[in-house]
Amino acid sequence: MNYKTPAAHSDVASRRSANLSKGYSAVFTTVFIWSVPSLFMFYLNRFYDPWAQNFYRYSVACIAIAPLLLYQIRRGGPRIDMHAVKLCLLPCLPNVVHQVTQVMALFYIGPGVYTIFTRASVIFTALLALAFFPEERVVIRQWQFQLGTLLGLIGAFGVIWFQANANLHSQHVALPGLFIAFTATFCWALYGVLIKRPSAELGSIRSFGVVSFITSALLFPLTLAFGKIGTPLHAGAQANLVLIISAVTCITLAHVLYYVAIQEIGVALSQSLQLLCPAIAMALSAWLYGERLTHAQLWSAGILLIGAFLAMRTKPVATAETAENI
Repeated sequence: MNYKTPAAHSDVASRRSANLSKGYSAVFTTVFIWSVPSLFMFYLNRFYDPWAQNFYRYSVACIAIAPLLLYQIRRGGPRIDMHAVKLCLLPCLPNVVHQVTQVMALFYIGPGVYTIFTRASVIFTALLALAFFPEERVVIRQWQFQLGTLLGLIGAFGVIWFQANANLHSQHVALPGLFIAFTATFCWALYGVLIKRPSAELGSIRSFGVVSFITSALLFPLTLAFGKIGTPLHAGAQANLVLIISAVTCITLAHVLYYVAIQEIGVALSQSLQLLCPAIAMALSAWLYGERLTHAQLWSAGILLIGAFLAMRTKPVATAETAENI
């Protein structure tokens, strides 16, 4: 029989401990990074229109991922050809809608509230996964999923609906804002489901490299038609630096770190810890922008997060793609 020596056991335990440390470092860095995108976008709304902001953010992210993409291509594996482009094109369509509408939503609601609301994407992704992937329909029979979905949808509506509109002295967010926020979150969930196949076939770095390129290409004519393509020339050095930092950290770096976390500590724990993002975002938004939640929003946020947690625990793999890219 093959017996391991104490030294071998010690070596295995040491490697396992190092991997866990690497995984936890990656996931907590990702949690912090994904707490701040709405804060960056809220700030950039002063200088960039939604079309230009997203075109330049994704263009910078595409450039930032290029060295990693080239490195992986040189090591072999799936080729980046027309098949890969066609594979990634469909997910890019809802991704473009999501990118633009999430920025528009921040004209109606605060960045902290929006970060809380986006946790509902876990619910929408699971529901869409049931429609697209027959093997995952067994999930709908689990009471945790049913209860989590109900609570998540109720909480998501409450977080947005009870947003006070200071400009109009209203107790509720304007209906266009409600529609835009729901559209942004639904398209994010749809993208999360559609990216499942390209990500599995090409790998995370390759799929993100192609997606970032196609998304930038799709946003370019939209920015020419509806936005201001020359915004960086007038926005100022500070605003442009913030845009670059937000693209490199919130899109490229977080994407890579998230997959490190999944590999080292698993999908379920990586996803569960993402529920810390709203608390961090809310604290930072209160500090930077003076954003506050009403009592009704606080209760709704709690209901939403509990619902998202329950739905996520039933089938974490089905909802793992909700955080694929920002």
